[in-house]
Amino acid sequence: MRRAQVLWNGQPAGILTQVGPSNYEFEYSQAWLADSSKPAISLTLPKREKKYQADHLFPFFFNMLSEGVNRKLQSRMLRIDTEDHFGLLLATSSNDSIGAVSVVPLNGEGE
Repeated sequence: MRRAQVLWNGQPAGILTQVGPSNYEFEYSQAWLADSSKPAISLTLPKREKKYQADHLFPFFFNMLSEGVNRKLQSRMLRIDTEDHFGLLLATSSNDSIGAVSVVPLNGEGE
């Protein structure tokens, strides 16, 4: 299992988990849900108490990854399989993302 903290402008919004090769979860933190001034991180992931579950990396997070030649180059430099989308997300989106959302590895993952 691999986990990551999802941040909105540096503030913890939730936890993204890869439970297995084809099993992903995203859950908003209780503090984020309780604060009505905090937005949903994506239109496709509106704020709710229940965990989101999917058999693939959620499109919102997948779209944070580089594409094509850039992904191949990152994969080679980081020694991560190009098909390890979660691994690439952990390795690149904590400091190399566009927009308000970043993803930071938990428990030493991706470091």
